[in-house]
Amino acid sequence: MIRSRQLVCLASLLVGALGGCAAYTTPGRGADLSVVGVSPQTQRANTDTSIQVALDKKPLAVFPTGIAVARLQAPRYRSMTSESFGNGRYSIVTTRDIEKADTIERLSKLPMVHGIAPISRLLVSPKLDTDRPLREAAAQLHADMLLIYTLDTTFQKEDNAVPLTVVTLGLAPTKNVRVVSTASAALLDTRSGYVYGVAEATARDKAGTNAWQSDETADKTRRETEEQAFEKLVGELEQTWRGVVTRYAASPTTMPVMR
Repeated sequence: MIRSRQLVCLASLLVGALGGCAAYTTPGRGADLSVVGVSPQTQRANTDTSIQVALDKKPLAVFPTGIAVARLQAPRYRSMTSESFGNGRYSIVTTRDIEKADTIERLSKLPMVHGIAPISRLLVSPKLDTDRPLREAAAQLHADMLLIYTLDTTFQKEDNAVPLTVVTLGLAPTKNVRVVSTASAALLDTRSGYVYGVAEATARDKAGTNAWQSDETADKTRRETEEQAFEKLVGELEQTWRGVVTRYAASPTTMPVMR
């Protein structure tokens, strides 16, 4: 009898315990993080339109890929060796006066690149305010990517001995031309305008000149300095391209050997 009563008491305790578990409720649900700006919808609503447009662009290029190339300069750009075309916020230079052939060839030999095509003025609308006309031209060339670059060059002429210039009738190199050229580039997706990467390089030079040949000597030094800057830029683009291929083209096990 005593044992039976003990069993009954134990059963009652178990029922009470189970009943307690069944009646347990959680303290409360997780917080709605959208109220503090964490949700994608809230982030989009609070992001400036121009920034959201840039963030919405996606990489759409297919590898191996073709690359269209264009050199951009300020409107109405003109030098002793080249002249730009187009009107708007920028212009295009098609004359290769500072781009050496072997330097351009280095770009065509990049892995996962099946061709480099310069953009001709015949393919571009003369109204140049955005990257759209360039991407449309790249599409006509069936290039999945667009490489744009520009050179920003400044120079100063310093006369070291004005009286000596008069005495020697301008035949002595009494002036120095200091040149600084920065080449900048961006690699865009032809379809979406997505920016895959950027690169920049700077070159400096200094040359003596004289009163009779100041313009010619200065421009020659300008071209030589820009050639150096462009060659350095291609070196930087080679490094940038490594990252593009690694991230967008293939896994490390299938990626071609980089040289």
